[in-house]
Amino acid sequence: MKEVRVGLIGTGYMGKAHAIALRAMPAVFPVDARVICELLADPVAQRAEKYCREFCFNRWTDDWQALVADEAVDVVDICAPNFLHYDMAMAAIAQGKHVYCEKPLSLSAEQSLEMTEAAEAAGVKTLVGYNYAKNPATALAKEIIESGEIGEVIHFRGTHIEDYLADPSIPYSWRLQRKMAGLGALGDLCHIINMAQLLVGGIEQVCADMQTVIKRRPIVGSDDMGEVENEDQAHMMMRFTAGAIGTIECSRVAHGRKLGLTYEVTGTKGSLVFDQERQNELQFYSAADASNRQGFRTILVGPEHPDYAAFCCAPGHGLGFNDQKIIEVRDLIEGIVNERAIWPDFRAALAVDNVNAAAERSFLEQRWVNV
Repeated sequence: MKEVRVGLIGTGYMGKAHAIALRAMPAVFPVDARVICELLADPVAQRAEKYCREFCFNRWTDDWQALVADEAVDVVDICAPNFLHYDMAMAAIAQGKHVYCEKPLSLSAEQSLEMTEAAEAAGVKTLVGYNYAKNPATALAKEIIESGEIGEVIHFRGTHIEDYLADPSIPYSWRLQRKMAGLGALGDLCHIINMAQLLVGGIEQVCADMQTVIKRRPIVGSDDMGEVENEDQAHMMMRFTAGAIGTIECSRVAHGRKLGLTYEVTGTKGSLVFDQERQNELQFYSAADASNRQGFRTILVGPEHPDYAAFCCAPGHGLGFNDQKIIEVRDLIEGIVNERAIWPDFRAALAVDNVNAAAERSFLEQRWVNV
């Protein structure tokens, strides 16, 4: 049995989600590989030691460069702030390591292109953490679309709106600085762009608007206020390569929305509606139903749908956020061990970043822009 030894950089919210998935995946999916949580890195030594123990890793370090260079590490798993992704990934690729990176891939489409080309030239596997695309309900939606059950797709409407920065008293942080975070709501909540590309295909033109609602925030330990340098909310109209049109909106200041990732896909024969806050349900409408029986029906995800049965043998019991990460890790390990293509890889993440770059250019130039 092949061993896949993972080095995890970062111990925050996403670092913990990755650690849970790395540990749980072999118990859920019969992958012919032994996943070893080998080395954990955090810049604060006490924190690195603490989470090494809690996350069940073999060793820890306070130097991410030492982790990347360690001969016992096969996969570099990056759960660090956005501005570190480029340096960490490029260093890992130079060492011939596979890279599992959280989104957004980098601070710019130019950096993402360089990372993508470097990984492809080195022949290493890559995976980017667009985990909502791994939801069995969305896998079912893709099956329905590809089978032609809702006909030709003519429209996509998507949102990813949350309220994690809706309170103006929330302190200034790296997420609000261009040099450290890149874009704001569009960069952080770009899952919905990835979702649109998964379900409908390439996006070729956008027309976007962006706004910073809360322009200054308090700096911890100071009477000064920090200037917010990226957008709190954005929306765009889109034209897809296949002919459909659509809209996307992103917000980090939408009171009451905790995980407002939603999509509605309209076809010539029916429609699909999904809400990640009800992630085990897919709404399906068929125009083929008798006129006195038409209406959206709720499909509860169960063992007959993609990947669900590996977790639970009973329908309607439901999966959660971390289960999507487990599916994501399964795809990573199978791709490495069996030399399979992995999606979404750096190339797919670059496609998202290209849309974001076009959206910002559209806003600045006040016009439709080609992606």
